[in-house]
Amino acid sequence: MNPETFSGDAVIDAVSAVFLVVGALMSLAAAVGLLRFPDLMTRMHAATKPQVLGLFLLLVALGLQMRTWWVWPVLVLAWIFQLLTVPVSAHMVGRAGYRTKHLHPELLSTDELEAVVQQAAGTRGFTDDDDGVTDGR
Repeated sequence: MNPETFSGDAVIDAVSAVFLVVGALMSLAAAVGLLRFPDLMTRMHAATKPQVLGLFLLLVALGLQMRTWWVWPVLVLAWIFQLLTVPVSAHMVGRAGYRTKHLHPELLSTDELEAVVQQAAGTRGFTDDDDGVTDGR
């Protein structure tokens, strides 16, 4: 192999191209999952898992292509914000979907949230069938 044809820039470009393609495919998989999966919980999983990894790969590819040191702290900050907000938003959407019955309970292997929701409804004096009217507890 001729050393003049094999440079470090070519390797960085190749790695960056692979990261860009894989990151884009992961984001595409997340979008397809949002459209194709049957219920809230599986859609939520599809929206969070591959999308976060896809964004990470795209940010790394961007950092490699920029070839400057100052862009890396900005990219790391964007990655940290993504890691902090995606699980919290997925948790909140999942709990809201559970409470509003936007899921298929037959698809759940275990339902750990049912006891918590019923206990919370019991301590506030509300039930699901009384439309927010207290029962005198």
